Formats: sequence, C-alpha cells, structure tokens
Amino acid sequence: MFKGRFPYLKRMGADEEKKLKQKIFDIVFEADTPYGKLFDISLLLLILLSVGLVMLESIPAINARHHTVLVSLEWILTFLFTIEYLLRIYCVKNRWRYIFSFYGVIDLLSILPFYLGLVLPTSKYLASIRILRLLRIFRIFNLTRFTRGKNVLVLGLKESKDKIIVFLSFVVLIVVVIGSIMYMVEHDHPESGFTSIPISIYWAIVTLTTVGYGDISPVTGLGQFLASVVMIIGYGVIAVPTSIVTMEMNKAARHKEDIPTNTQRCRNCGDDYHLDGAIYCKTCGHLLNEP
Repeated sequence: MFKGRFPYLKRMGADEEKKLKQKIFDIVFEADTPYGKLFDISLLLLILLSVGLVMLESIPAINARHHTVLVSLEWILTFLFTIEYLLRIYCVKNRWRYIFSFYGVIDLLSILPFYLGLVLPTSKYLASIRILRLLRIFRIFNLTRFTRGKNVLVLGLKESKDKIIVFLSFVVLIVVVIGSIMYMVEHDHPESGFTSIPISIYWAIVTLTTVGYGDISPVTGLGQFLASVVMIIGYGVIAVPTSIVTMEMNKAARHKEDIPTNTQRCRNCGDDYHLDGAIYCKTCGHLLNEP
C-alpha cells in the first residue's frame, strides 16, 4: 500500500522496514517511552490549538479580521494530523482493525471535516470533534485509577446493554400508546396543539423524559389527568436505567482486581493496558516487544 507510492520505502529491505515500523509505532502509539510521551503531549497541545482556532473562526468579529491567518493555521494542523493518521495506519499490523477501532474512527473524523469543507463550507466547524482525541490523556500520563474507572464503566454498560434495550423498547411502546390516546382525547381542541399522532408522540416523549418544553399542553380534564400520570411515570423512566447500569458497575468493580497494568499497546490488535511484565498480548497472544 505505502511501498508503491514512496520510492524510499521501496528501496528498503524487509528488516529495515520492520524496524522503521516498530520505531514509528513506539512513538505514535506508546505512551510509556520518552519520545512517545513527548509526541502525545505535543499532539494534545496541537489538538487544543486546532479546536481553539475553529471556535475563533466561528466568531464573526475575529473571523473578519484574521480569516486568512485562522484558515492557514487550520490547514497546517490538518495536514499534520493527516500525516499522523497515515503513519498510524502504516505502522500497525492489522490496519483495518485500527481504522475501525474507537480511536481510529475519532482520528479519521478529526480530519475529514476540513476536506469536506471544500465542498460544504460549514462542515469544517465539525472539526471540534477532534477534542475527543484528548481521551488519550489518560494513557499518556498513565492515570491508571481513571483508566480502571473507565473500564468499570464500559463493562457496566456492556453488561447492562440487553436490559436497557428491553427497557427502551418498552418505553417506545408506552409513548406510542400514550401519544395515540392523547390525540384521541385532544384532537377536537386545536389550541392544545395535538394536531396529529406523531405530534402527540413527540409530546409524550418530551413529557415522559421530564423535559417539558410547554409548546404543547392538554386543555381537557382527561388530557390533563393523563399528562399528570405520564409525568409521574417519567421519574421511573429516569431511575430504572440508572439503577440497571449502577448495579452492573458495582458487579464489575467487585470482580475487578487491583492488578498493576501499563499502557503498552499491541501492534497486531491494538489492545492496551497489559499487565506489568507481560510478554504477549492478553487479547490476541501476539508478542508485545518485537526484536
């Protein structure tokens, strides 16, 4: 993929290229090496700068005065981020796994808006999504207590997924039924705003989630009674998924042993946070420190 486009890589031997990939991997992926930490800290500073530039450009007064400077800096940073993204793809063994991983998708989305901005000018403001790349800060500074907390949260959400899907399905059924009933009760009173079943379902969702915009409200006695019932049910809608996730997180925390880990990343599958002194990847069994 890369050899055919870069003559320098084409002239390199297999061993030389392997060593080059390993060096690049140690810098752009690892956070427990001096150069890797320096690279990641520099990257985070550039991300903050780029997000700040996007925000400044959205302010009309500043954009009118410094538009050329802002755009030039944004394109320079986007070019650097593009090179970094390509280097990440080049040095990993399983490229597709990285591309479709969480960080891989975020890395791609952080550079796409500027290129899309050539066709859709306003889409470049979506570049602020690259702020999500700051999640790497936990790896860079080896904040293991935060990463363990993240792992417990992720595990809790994963374990409660089926229960939450069942619960949300039940909620969807409720809002459809309530919306249909409210339309039947209120449709003869145009001033109430219940002009169709979809609008009534929208009201049911807004009321059930305790948002309550107030743009639509029942005027009949029966409609107001039903609205009161929906409001009371709404408190349960908030409490149930919270309790489900909390219960699963408590289970995950009890089973999560406090084992010392590091931020070393596997070149083959991209998994990280291995045990201190680990030789092989805990996920794919690949050798972590290749010669």
